[in-house]
This record gives sequence, structure tokens and C-alpha cells, in this order.
Amino acid sequence: MLDAQKFAALICDWCLEPEPGDQVVVSASTLAADAVLALQTALLERDVYPILRISLPGQEENFWSAARERHLDRHAPLDLVEAQQTQRSVRIDAPSNTRALATVDPTRIARSARARTRIREAALARRWCLTMWPTPALAQEASMGTAEYAAFLSQALFLDQDDPVAGWKALSARQAGLVERLSTADEIRIEAADTDLTLRVGGRTWVNSDGRRNMPSGEVFTGPHEDSAEGHIRFTVPSAPGGVEVTGVELTFREGRVVEASAERGEAYLKTMLASDPGASLLGEIGIGTNRGIDRATGTILLDEKIGGTVHLAIGRSYPETGGVNESSVHWDLICDLRDGGQITADGEVVEIP
Repeated sequence: MLDAQKFAALICDWCLEPEPGDQVVVSASTLAADAVLALQTALLERDVYPILRISLPGQEENFWSAARERHLDRHAPLDLVEAQQTQRSVRIDAPSNTRALATVDPTRIARSARARTRIREAALARRWCLTMWPTPALAQEASMGTAEYAAFLSQALFLDQDDPVAGWKALSARQAGLVERLSTADEIRIEAADTDLTLRVGGRTWVNSDGRRNMPSGEVFTGPHEDSAEGHIRFTVPSAPGGVEVTGVELTFREGRVVEASAERGEAYLKTMLASDPGASLLGEIGIGTNRGIDRATGTILLDEKIGGTVHLAIGRSYPETGGVNESSVHWDLICDLRDGGQITADGEVVEIP
């Protein structure tokens, strides 16, 4: 199992950096109890108010089976108040079943996401962090034993290092060089098996994602020009958004929009997501993974999009800090592995991934 105290210190001192008197929302399942208790202690020691939001096994399944029309098309007013009046938040992903929502109608999920747009915007406006804690379900999803998965995640989080914060500072510095290299680029081209896609990023801002928001992280990303994607791409890393297995996704773009879409598995889900709203079939993000501590696919997007030597594209919502303007209830990262003969170029020059 991970070192809970070391984990809590990393979240506090690198990801959240709370100030005395801050209200910090901590969301997790009961399977992350060790992490939550350690984090509560660490926050109290830093003179912060922890607000614990703990979910029960089966809670999400119960919600989607019992929710009425009101619950899909509206939101509880208190949820918005909390997002607007708290200063920081951390969500610890620790599922008991990674496929719990596999049979939920994706149109219901999309409706609920649209209804919660104001909450999402307010939550993203505060300092936030998304992280994870090892569970048997995550280990099974990654085809690992529980102890093996915990060791793998410890490596991905840099908790296997004497000073994890120093490790993240070093990664941040390496990625800063990549951001500097890409900041003057206009055209990005992705080439791999069954893939040849170009898009424009000139004038957009590249972000150094160094673990302060996603933990673990290890990527640089930006929002491409919404009308610029041209060509075809095959995403070789499986995905399981909302517990639905989606593999072998292929997308064809014209003038920025998806015009053809297929998947070896989960195609109906893919097409439903693309049709969620007008922005769902446009790109909101391109990211390059740099975390060499994540060396294999695990079925968890938070990890897989950071694999060193991969590129990912997100259909749907842009991050405003990049200069992207696409709006959507969807933000789904799809990953293309470049480690076996693929490459990414910027204005014709190969980009070396640190």
C-alpha cells in the first residue's frame, strides 16, 4: 500500500498549497480511508478546514438507477454554493468497481453533465487536484496484482523517491523546456500506424502539467485551433470512460470536426458522446505524455494519458487557459502510443519527448 503520510504531504505541499483558513473539499470513497485521514491531519496541521465528502460503494450505481428527470436536468443548489465558496479541492479516485456505470444510458450522463455546467465552471475556477489511491478494482483493470499495482502507482506519483516534491520540480523543469520549444510552433503533425493528422496551435498557450492539478501528471498540453484538425488518427490505448470499455477508436477530421468515427468496441458509446452537443465533435486539447514512471496502459485515463512517449487528443471542452474556446459537456482524452515508430513534429521538425 502507498505511504499515506507521504501522499498527504505531496498533495498539500505541491498540489494544493493551502493558505491558513482555506476551506478544502476532499472527495473520496471509503476505500481511500487511509489517504483521507492522513490528508485531514495534514490539512489541519496547516491551519486549514477540511470538508470531507465520502462516497459509499455502490453510491453511483444507486443514483443512476433511481434518479428522476429533475435530478438529470437540474442540480442541488448547495452543490453550486460549495463550489463557489470553497478555496481548494482534491478528489481521490478509489473505485470499488471500475465498470459500475457500464450499463447506464450515456445520454442520461450527458444530460446531467450539461445541467451541472455552472458547478463545473466554479469548481475549475478554484485551486483543484485530481488524484488516485490503489484499490483491487484499479489493479484488476490494469491486469496487475494489488501489491504490484500499489508499487506501480507509487512510482507514478514519485512516492518511491526520497523527496517526491523535488522529483516533481525536476519534471516541471524538463517540461518547461518542451513548452518553450512548442510555444513558437504553428502546425503539429502526428504520424503513426493508421495515423496522419495535422492541426494548428499557433498563438495558443502550452501548459506545463507538472502534478499540481492532476497527480500523477507528466504532460504538456494546449487547445488546438478549433477548425484546424485534418486527417485521420487511430487511438491505440484502450479507454473506459464511465466504465464503458472503448477500444480501437478511429476518427477522421475535416476542418476541425469529426466526420467519421468508428471503434472496435464501444462504438455506440463513442457516437453518442460525439453527438452530445455541437462542441463534442471538435478537439479541445492536444497533450504530450512525459511521465516515464508510467510505462504501460492501465485502463485509467488519468494515468494513461501521461505515459512517456504518447500523445492524446480530447474531444469536447477546451481549457480556457490554453486559449481554446470550444465549449462542450464532454472532455474525453483518447491516447495514441508513439513509442513504436510514431512521431510528432512541429513545423516539420521532430519533437523529442523528454
